[in-house]
Amino acid sequence: MTPITEVEGHRIALSNLDKVLYPATGFTKGEVLHYYATTADALLPHLRDRPLSFLRYPDGPGGQVFFAKNVPPGTPDWVSTAEVPRSEGAARMVVVQDLASLVWAANLVTEFHTPQWVVGAPNIADRIVFDLDPGPPASVVECCEVALWLRERLAADGIEAYAKTSGSKGLHLLAALTPTPSERVTEYAKELAVAAEQAMPRLVVHRMTRSLRPRKVFVDWSQNAARKTTATPYTLRARPEPTVSAPVTWEEVEECRSPGRLGFLATDIAPRLSDHGDLLAPLLDPSTAGRLP
Repeated sequence: MTPITEVEGHRIALSNLDKVLYPATGFTKGEVLHYYATTADALLPHLRDRPLSFLRYPDGPGGQVFFAKNVPPGTPDWVSTAEVPRSEGAARMVVVQDLASLVWAANLVTEFHTPQWVVGAPNIADRIVFDLDPGPPASVVECCEVALWLRERLAADGIEAYAKTSGSKGLHLLAALTPTPSERVTEYAKELAVAAEQAMPRLVVHRMTRSLRPRKVFVDWSQNAARKTTATPYTLRARPEPTVSAPVTWEEVEECRSPGRLGFLATDIAPRLSDHGDLLAPLLDPSTAGRLP
């Protein structure tokens, strides 16, 4: 029998709670749901008003993994949706606004990915993001070195950056912006990526070409394009272990000397929130937003 839970007055059918999704640690679907429910206070503000793209892995990371943007079949009518522009025409997408919707979405077993704009202002970014992706044998250690350079470069333009792990191999840099057309943000992000490569040519590459990336950090500026999305803070990732895209302090970035220092699992997040609160909370405060030069 499928258990039914009530969340904020909405009845949600929860399936396969004992199913092991992360065999490396034995982490079950029930534990995934518990993680999202207990992290909701920090996660929800980063999802609110942003159209959600689903990277689903219902049988765990070793099973079928597929990306979906349209509202899934069977979505309850109490889950918020919004029509958003796409190059191939408008699409209707889920917008997770509350705990009930978060639990419903988590039951689908998904990574949460969102754009740098909100549904009320499509293609107008209120954030800038850099995805620092290391080419082996480079690791998050080298990403931290690049992140520190970008932090200083952004600060020179009056933009304060914050960091989180990607939940995979790399690091994400984010900053709040006054509303700016996504096209302009993308141009600026590319300018900084090129500048980083010029400043650190042995360490950084700004082009996606695979053959250029071994031993270097690819500074992916393209995720600022209006059509692109980035893993949301606190989302679980479809990796062998239940890794999380976790906010980190700049002190942690500065002191990172081995890849394991900046790898966090679902079980690490509650203690980190207790110690630090949401390290990315400033992104939610319009008064902290920087302006592109």
